[in-house]
Amino acid sequence: MEFNVGLAFAIITFLLMMVFLELLVRRIRVVLLKKAKNKKQISNIKFLTRMINIAVFLFIFLFIFLSYFQSWTGIGVFLGLLTAGLGFALQRPITGVAAWLMMTIKRPFSIGDRIIIGDVRGDVYDITLTHIYLDEVGAGISSGEVTGRNIMVPNYLFFEQNIINYTLTNDFVLSSMDVSITYESDLDKAIEIIEKVANKYISELKEKHKEAPYTRVSMADSSMIISLKFFVPARQMMEVKSKITKEVYDLIKKEKNVEIAYPHTEVVFRNKK
Repeated sequence: MEFNVGLAFAIITFLLMMVFLELLVRRIRVVLLKKAKNKKQISNIKFLTRMINIAVFLFIFLFIFLSYFQSWTGIGVFLGLLTAGLGFALQRPITGVAAWLMMTIKRPFSIGDRIIIGDVRGDVYDITLTHIYLDEVGAGISSGEVTGRNIMVPNYLFFEQNIINYTLTNDFVLSSMDVSITYESDLDKAIEIIEKVANKYISELKEKHKEAPYTRVSMADSSMIISLKFFVPARQMMEVKSKITKEVYDLIKKEKNVEIAYPHTEVVFRNKK
């Protein structure tokens, strides 16, 4: 039986490339597993590296097989068409996997962070190869209540949308509330009441964030607007804001020199002589 040098060379080349591939993928898997924080992420990493092994194995096998039995020109045309077809069909899934790798390595956000991706806002509770899973937070920017709905955001949007992370460096965000009072009201007294109430509820948080509540005043068509600004943990924003609003309202209602402004019409009757 005649020894086929070309076939032996093809087989040896195939084996060497597979060994190199296995070592490379194993190294990547080790690096990613060190960054994994839960069982699901570990499972995703193993699944990804397994799929890479299979895909590259098929690619190398086809390449060597066709190079042995066909011309290089035919191989080039075939691989070009194959790559273009796969690239077009799997564009978003591949981009999603690339985004997952970026999120795993760079950590722009982690499990538990409150983020906005495009027009979606929520708390991250899982990150997979294809999707980011969020516990939805109220759609309005001023609302911080969890709705109970879960949102699956495709990973490829990571490269297409602006991402806002509420809790990247710390849990505090700037919140505000406006109180409108009439022009006849005692402005200084109203500010005193608002700042006193705010300090009462924010005082326990000052140790973690040194910025104290403060006010800003502006004029509107039919009222003075006192804007209270305060830093509060993102997940407590609506709770603290609600408590401050109620107590400010109760205290102002007791004051004779401070009146809350609201749209209304007064009708005055005059007796004709």
